[in-house]
Formats: sequence, C-alpha cells, structure tokens
Amino acid sequence: MKGKLYLIPTPLGEHFSTDSFGKEYMDCVLMLKYFIVEELKTARRFLKKINPSCRIDDITFFILNEHTREKDFENFLQYALSGNNIGLLSEAGCPGIADPGAQVVRIAHKNQVQVVPLTGPSSITLALMSSGLNGQNFSFAGYLPVKPEERKAKLLQIEKRSKLENQTQIFIETPYRNISLLTDIIKYCNPNTLLCIASNLTQPDQFIRTLNIASWKNNLPDIHKKPAVFLIMSV
Repeated sequence: MKGKLYLIPTPLGEHFSTDSFGKEYMDCVLMLKYFIVEELKTARRFLKKINPSCRIDDITFFILNEHTREKDFENFLQYALSGNNIGLLSEAGCPGIADPGAQVVRIAHKNQVQVVPLTGPSSITLALMSSGLNGQNFSFAGYLPVKPEERKAKLLQIEKRSKLENQTQIFIETPYRNISLLTDIIKYCNPNTLLCIASNLTQPDQFIRTLNIASWKNNLPDIHKKPAVFLIMSV
C-alpha cells in the first residue's frame, strides 16, 4: 500500500502561535518522519518550535529548491511508493503556490500517490480577501520580469487585461526589489488604477492598504525587504 503526500502550509513569519494549528494539522506533522523542504535550517526550526520534544535526528529531509534536478523529484517519492507518508513542507504559506513543490505534487498524481492538503495561510488569498478588489475574477502572475523594459511591458499587459476582463491582477516580488517594482507601477500604470499593497501579513507590523495609484505617489509605505503582495485593478 502506498503512503500519502501531505501538503503542509507554514506560518508567514516568525511570529505565530501553535494554538492556531488545528488537531488534524498537528497530528499529521507529529507523525511524519519524512519531509520535502526548501530550506533545511528553517524546516528544522519550525518542527522544533511546534514540538519541542521532536527528535530531529530521527527525521529524513529531502531538499527541494532552485538547485534541485528534475530527475531528483521522482526520488523524493520513493518512500511513499514503499508505503511511507511524506510531508511537503512550505517555506512560508502553502506548498505549490508560488512554490517549487508543485512539481512534486504533479509527480505524486502521476504515480497515484494520494495527495492530502492541510489548511494553512496563503499570503496571496489573504491579500485578495483584504484588498476590496474583485475576488470573483482574478489572476496570479507570480514574479514579474526583473529587466526594466520587460517589467514595463508586463505591467501594461496585465493592467490592460484587468480593464478588459474586470479582473484583479496579483503578483509578487523578491522583498529586496519591492521598492523598484512599486516605483515602476506608479510610473507606468494609469493614475486611476487601484493598487493594493499587502505586506508582512499575519505579523505584528502587517500593512494592507488599497488606493488609486495617484494617491500612492506621495504616500509610499516602508516595504523594503518585507514580504509583500501587490494587486492592481483597472477601473
């Protein structure tokens, strides 16, 4: 009998309470002995925090990041094919959403390994919920291009699509490039387009605000090196 692949969300920052985890979540995480993780150090720290008696040395970790070779993805699931349950542990938020774990999930389906998603936070859905923008029709564009001209073209493209389809456009950036992205949004997008910035969600300094772009020009928030989600809607 094959094991299962559990998709395990993690908190969006260092400040969290284990009381926020449900019984199903805790029971699952505490029984697992195999984990696929993006960063070994943070995974170990998280597991130890939610269960101080956890014997880290008894747990087997597989590393999945930008350096992982595609042929290794199949190897991650060998233990599941042998009857062991495995946890896919996100670095922050939900596995498979703006996260390399999606490739492992796809291979699990290919090999008929049951996939079990657990409940947890997603900065993308939390940002959309709190933006006041269209939650019935939206698109997640992921990371926008880094090169200035390509980024400009992408911003204009998704703004146009937002207008044509009455659709909220959601995207993110590496935290140290937040200000550069925000500067380009204000520079190239229509002054009447709505922009929501949601930063450090669920943390003590959480920031969420929606204004038209003209109103943001002289009112920029301090989001440098802070995880942030950007949402625009052309009106």
